[in-house]
Amino acid sequence: MKQKIPCYCDNTFSVEVPAEIDLDIQKEYIDKILDGSFMTFFCTNCGKKHKPEFPVTILWPSKKARLEVLPELERGEFYRRKKDRDSKETVIGYPELSDRIAVYRDGLEPAVIEALKYYLYLKAEETAPDADPGVWYQRQGPEGLEFHIHGLKRDEIAVTILPLNLYEKTLRDYTAHPTGELFASLRHHSYLSVQNMRRPEALK
Repeated sequence: MKQKIPCYCDNTFSVEVPAEIDLDIQKEYIDKILDGSFMTFFCTNCGKKHKPEFPVTILWPSKKARLEVLPELERGEFYRRKKDRDSKETVIGYPELSDRIAVYRDGLEPAVIEALKYYLYLKAEETAPDADPGVWYQRQGPEGLEFHIHGLKRDEIAVTILPLNLYEKTLRDYTAHPTGELFASLRHHSYLSVQNMRRPEALK
């Protein structure tokens, strides 16, 4: 579908934005989502790079994934929904999309990764109580699961490796008690995210 993007140079240009992407068929989008180049456009007049967020459906049948991707600007509207629209999982914002695709790529359970992020947020808040950190899953390596923590220090990214046995223990907890207090708090209708535990009071 056609979308219009306004530029600071007073030019407005049109771009073609897919409404739905199947990652089993359109495999080229996997790397674009993971490296942050997904939905990158350049002004036809001045060449400035733009990274707007548009709603899109991401399908990955081989991973049993059906994602409703909403722009970050629609977060408040999502929380005001009375019920889910369909059977898709929701992610909000393209950074969260990249995170979730990395989780599916590595064959991990999203609920467990979000639980581990919660513990990392608690640790980050102890380290830098005045910061507003962001915690993102990156990859599984030989030493464990790599997470990046943004916002603890200006222009720096903290890299944390959690051992695989911690993931496996949390997975056992989730398998045994999927509706336990922590795991239930991570979900709001179709939206599974640690952000559900961090959202402002106005959105609760």
